[in-house]
Amino acid sequence: ILNKEELERFMAEIEKDTVWKDFFYTELTTGLRRGEICGLQWQDFDEAKGTLKISRTLHCTKIGEYTTGETKTGKGMRTITLPPSTAQLLRERKKTALSEWIFHDPVRPEHPVVPNSAYKRMKKILADAGLPNIRFHDLRHTFATHALTSGVDAKTLSGILGHTNASFTLDTYTHMTTEMQKKASGIVGNFLDEIM
Repeated sequence: ILNKEELERFMAEIEKDTVWKDFFYTELTTGLRRGEICGLQWQDFDEAKGTLKISRTLHCTKIGEYTTGETKTGKGMRTITLPPSTAQLLRERKKTALSEWIFHDPVRPEHPVVPNSAYKRMKKILADAGLPNIRFHDLRHTFATHALTSGVDAKTLSGILGHTNASFTLDTYTHMTTEMQKKASGIVGNFLDEIM
């Protein structure tokens, strides 16, 4: 995952990229799968409620060609409440929308951003920021780990990520960090101090 300092560097780098900034900001605040974020359409966004319906995924078939399909699992079909900053970003973006796709191809706006393009752009951003060469899916790991570290409970996070149960979320998307260990030891220490 990207640790806090690396995440700050990644965010600073995407701020310079007017074409991709909204895409990667949304990714880091939702933890969507690559095909899910590429498959988002404006009909999936409820401006008033600040929610996003995840109902399809985009797959590359050949260079420049794609298909849409169902999400990875049954629980993958979900509606998530967006952070206020992400909901506002999408409201602003919608004002100048060029097609049905929330994140469209920069050259052909009638088409969505394809997953391979998002992957290549992420690699360039990482290189420009001097960050580790992670996979796109590791942005999802980053989101999940930082969400848990910040106090989001596993059951809620499981719903956001579209998992069938919270134990899968904990086993798959969290990485023990020094910060999490310190927090856990502090909680246990405080609990025992109160008892003593």
